[in-house]
Amino acid sequence: MKLLITGFNGFVAGSVIAQAKGKWEIHGIGRSENPIDEPGIYYHNLDLLDGVEFTKLFNEISPDAVIHAAAMANIDVCQVNQEMAERVNVGITKTIARLCAEQNVKMVFCSTDTVFDGIKGDYTETDVPYPLNYYAQTKVKGEQIVLAASPKNVVARLALVMGLPVIGKGNSFLADMIAKLGKRIEIPFPANETRTPVDVITLGSALIELAGNQFGGIIHLSGNTKINRYRMALEIATTLGYSTSLILSTDSNAMPGRAPRANDASMDNSLAKQVLKTPMRTLAEGLNLTLNFKI
Repeated sequence: MKLLITGFNGFVAGSVIAQAKGKWEIHGIGRSENPIDEPGIYYHNLDLLDGVEFTKLFNEISPDAVIHAAAMANIDVCQVNQEMAERVNVGITKTIARLCAEQNVKMVFCSTDTVFDGIKGDYTETDVPYPLNYYAQTKVKGEQIVLAASPKNVVARLALVMGLPVIGKGNSFLADMIAKLGKRIEIPFPANETRTPVDVITLGSALIELAGNQFGGIIHLSGNTKINRYRMALEIATTLGYSTSLILSTDSNAMPGRAPRANDASMDNSLAKQVLKTPMRTLAEGLNLTLNFKI
């Protein structure tokens, strides 16, 4: 079975690759240096915005499943660069969904908990998205495209992803946090943002499972712990033995020049617990898993 994953050098993709190797023939697409050279893992340096070259590569690989993890994900950058955010987060998704539909290939699309407005929290898959910023708007458009393309496709809404990079660097707030705490640098975390963080190892396993099983539709991949980001940081710092005095409380929606954030984007993971063999974990369990994970 061939698995094609976009965003090959990213945080989420690294976990997928590490756990899928040996079980899938992995083809990854990225735009920087190949972080891994192992049998059964093939790296393709390609700009996904080049639809002609991507189509040619897609046809050559002829994958059995695609995990689309690549995105322009910085919320504030998307807010001020909306045309590019649209091209990347919507345009590329549309191209991949079309190619998958034409060849009857299952597509797993990585969306986000921030598609919700954050008013009620504990969102289920049947709740209607109401995005507060442009990044979230592009993800909602992507969800609609993927679901309309084929009933076998999956929209996986990812909670805040916590953990250490497995392959490559990736964008890990935990790695950044550990580095700063080690240097005794104060770090602000928003107390107004409540989430249900999922560890990157559990997430990678769940995405692989979704690529290979019969589930289609929307699914929330989130952890079992509902917590605001400030309290989450305090808990992590305490577990790792760092001083909690370095963790500062802030309000992300009171900071000037930033796109609006959902205050409570917590998600209900009951469906994931029903349809997946991969267990959803608490913050403490996920932190322990990611700290001790071996490739």
